[in-house]
Amino acid sequence: MSVEILVNVTPRESRAAVIEQGVVQELYIERANRRGLAGNIYKGRAARVLPGMQAAFIEIGLDRAAFLHASDILPLPGLDKGIDAQALENVRDLVNEGDTILVQVLKDPLGTKGARLTTYVTLPSRFLVFMPRGRGVGVSARIEDEAERQRLREAVQESSGDRGGWIVRTVAEGVQIETLRADMMFLERLWQVIRERGERSGAEAMVHEDLALPLRVLRDLLGEQVDRVLVDTPVAHAQMTGFARTFMPALAGRIETYDGKRPIFDLYGVDDEIERALDRKVPLKSGGYLMFDQTEALTTIDVNTGAFVGHRNLEDTIYRTNLEASVAIARQLRLRNLGGIIIVDFIDMQDPEHRRLLLYSLEQALAGDHVRTHLSAISALGLVEMTRKRTRESLEHQLCRSCPNCDSRGFVKTAETVVYQAFREVLRQAWQFDFKELLVLAHQDVIELLLDEESAALAELELAVGKPIRLQAEALYAEDQFDVVLV
Repeated sequence: MSVEILVNVTPRESRAAVIEQGVVQELYIERANRRGLAGNIYKGRAARVLPGMQAAFIEIGLDRAAFLHASDILPLPGLDKGIDAQALENVRDLVNEGDTILVQVLKDPLGTKGARLTTYVTLPSRFLVFMPRGRGVGVSARIEDEAERQRLREAVQESSGDRGGWIVRTVAEGVQIETLRADMMFLERLWQVIRERGERSGAEAMVHEDLALPLRVLRDLLGEQVDRVLVDTPVAHAQMTGFARTFMPALAGRIETYDGKRPIFDLYGVDDEIERALDRKVPLKSGGYLMFDQTEALTTIDVNTGAFVGHRNLEDTIYRTNLEASVAIARQLRLRNLGGIIIVDFIDMQDPEHRRLLLYSLEQALAGDHVRTHLSAISALGLVEMTRKRTRESLEHQLCRSCPNCDSRGFVKTAETVVYQAFREVLRQAWQFDFKELLVLAHQDVIELLLDEESAALAELELAVGKPIRLQAEALYAEDQFDVVLV
């Protein structure tokens, strides 16, 4: 499978796109004023400890205090290392107001929620993840060969002793033991530096920052399956090449500078894909379509046959639409970076075999996702419940803000509704105040409705209040905005 990574770097924004078989699968965006915090390490100060929530709010220098649950707090040295933090009667056994504590960001601030923290620090490198306060050795489930899994586990165990816990990443498959040891030495040195900085730093200070997006893409995504990495600025190319020569010298030659006249994201229509990924509606090739609705609690996806009428019978039409939708949904989850609870409303199918094959198709489509997902069976209502790990904002939340006209409701009042609201306001004003005439300011559509279909009702209203009513269209007013002014 052909895989390319495009990297677009400007002074204030960096973007990366993963292209598989010529199709955009994943997007990463990082802006200078809103860099992701996940992976950063801070020396925090406990501002509030809430036993009722078994949690603490930690000040780490951000606009909002970050959230630290008891299960994410390392027990104090005096406590039994095997103690279950969730079983403690009071979170105050672990932390108190005013305490300083070394914490790492698990999840970026999302919506109105602050960042999620942990004291169980993890430090990723090219081939390994080091957990200084953990124990044991784990191997990525994506490495399927049992002999290779055993080789990697034994190599790391032999070199690490009892110094923390380790996770062997997928890209470590086939890697020489010397390379793994070099990675281990680097991560142990890095942890020593972080500890020393933490001891010297004051409260609410950042101790360690994760890599910038272009280098993070290389660390997390560059592997044998990637044919090339195209980057559009010489400075970024030099940084990425230097990083690759240090940590992945065999792949450094795959990083190339793009010097074409067209913007790099125009190569595969990435900017067009970004625009489409912000729409609620996603058309399917068959004529069906998906509808995405993202809320703070969960994301819902509705599958519809649309214009697809099929060729054989209704059950076959529904089955084919659902199969096509399952592949499109897996891609859209990666493209839009949707996480948390996701509910998919497939079209109801009667055939149990079709339901089984649909779930299998969705599982296979999700297999290529770098983010951990969990899929449940199809419920009696035909719904598929799933979760996708969420560590950063979705594409919509990164690029958009709440609609100022509808307050993110997704709809506005009709012109007819606004007309009747204005009528009631006119009557209310007429009963309370003395005036010569009334002036109604509203959107052009509302004014046109008052002059056309509602003209008779407007005349009756003038008779009821006994004063003239003038109308004035305001170009800057939203469709559901109006004012009644006494003159």
